[in-house]
Amino acid sequence: YMKLQQLRCLTEVVRRGLNVSEAAEALHTSQPGVSKQIRALEDELQIQVFARHGKRLVSVTEPGKAVIAIAERILAEAQNMRRAGEEFANDQIGTLTIAATHTQARYALPKSVAAFKRKYPKVELVLHQGNPTQICEQVLAGEADMGVATEMISAYPELVSLPVYQWNRCVVVPPKHPLLKESPLTLEKLAEHPIVTYDFAFANRSLVQKAFEARGLKPHVVLSAQDSDVIKTYVELGLGVGILAKMAFDPKRDLCLRAIDASHLFESSTTRLGIKRGAYLRRYAYDFIGMFAPHLPASTVERAVKGQEGSRYEM
Repeated sequence: YMKLQQLRCLTEVVRRGLNVSEAAEALHTSQPGVSKQIRALEDELQIQVFARHGKRLVSVTEPGKAVIAIAERILAEAQNMRRAGEEFANDQIGTLTIAATHTQARYALPKSVAAFKRKYPKVELVLHQGNPTQICEQVLAGEADMGVATEMISAYPELVSLPVYQWNRCVVVPPKHPLLKESPLTLEKLAEHPIVTYDFAFANRSLVQKAFEARGLKPHVVLSAQDSDVIKTYVELGLGVGILAKMAFDPKRDLCLRAIDASHLFESSTTRLGIKRGAYLRRYAYDFIGMFAPHLPASTVERAVKGQEGSRYEM
């Protein structure tokens, strides 16, 4: 009879680029053990999932692709079943894992996290930080219950993409900087200065690029970082002018900097919540979403996750 462990071996080997020893390490078992489980499954199904060269796995066969897709669905449902059991055993205990970019984790999430911890003191809250691609991959792999990022989430059809809020940018400069005299600030004036902004793995950098390109301007980006605080540090050091999310500037903390509104220069961005289609979310996860995005009632989120209607919600 087919076992879940065989399916785990199968999907892990695929996830590790057909590297059996890496898969064995991830599953805390031996390499021969993994190979044996896969062979047993192939014998039972009477097909070859992997094409081999000697003992080495070289590719996934056509029937293998179909089997792997089904195995991933079965494992996701098995995880859902385990969570449903936990839910009814105790809805006050568990873990909620959120993957978010640094700016979201640092500036957008703290209020909701604090409110959630007051309501569910025994639920362990885990925050994973990364760039938008890493965030989406973690949600897809089941390593995070939900992801918070800007734009990128919409690019993954396997994720339900829900809008949380819209935001725009500001330009940060040291006091007495010549740009402070420009009113209104223009892209042409901005392009005359070296620029420090987000890493290009972030959609918000490409919106900035798009605005400059539309005017035929080539700004000189001297440094790109994932982290708003890093950008501000280098602006303070005089490396260039910073372009960052408006929410990341706090006049009370950022005493050595001045902010200039730039929402007339760039398109506004929408921060989105990404949840894997068909995922089973604990009740407290829906509560957290309600705290973070009050305009998304649990019923709307649940319908979207279960795929009862299109996943493109707009603000």
